[in-house]
Order: sequence, then structure tokens, then C-alpha cells
Amino acid sequence: MSSEINRILWKCRRGMREIDLLLREFSRTKLGQLKKEELLIFEQVLSYDDQKLYDFIFKNHALDNNIHENFINKFLKTFTDQGNF
Repeated sequence: MSSEINRILWKCRRGMREIDLLLREFSRTKLGQLKKEELLIFEQVLSYDDQKLYDFIFKNHALDNNIHENFINKFLKTFTDQGNF
């Protein structure tokens, strides 16, 4: 599992500052609490480019994938709403 976490942490490094900071902080505080299924979904979410993630998280543009949108709403968007970012 450690190599899987390391691979995910590497994918969290992004070119867009806002997404990079959000994913880094989320990973630092919440990654270890995710269930295996959630971890797999998070890895899929990381396959989106920065602009697509930014547009969904901050501008409410659809990703056209309910599973990914639900994950982001549950973990990342609420994370930003709580002032952790």
C-alpha cells in the first residue's frame, strides 16, 4: 500500500497552483483516512487535467462523471468550504 500512496502523492503534484495546494493539503490531512474504493476513485480523479478540476471545484462546471463529481463534492469541495484551503 505504501508504494500506491507514494504514486498517488506524486500525481498530486500539479502545475496549477490552486489545484496543487488543494491536493497537497488534502493528501497531507485526509489521504490516509480514505477507504480502498475511495483511494481508487481519487486516483481516477487525478487523471483530469488541472483546468478541468479547477473548473469543477471552483466554477461548478460538470465533469460528466457522477462518481468523480460525488467524490470531489464529498472530499475536495467540502475541504475548501471548511476553510482548510
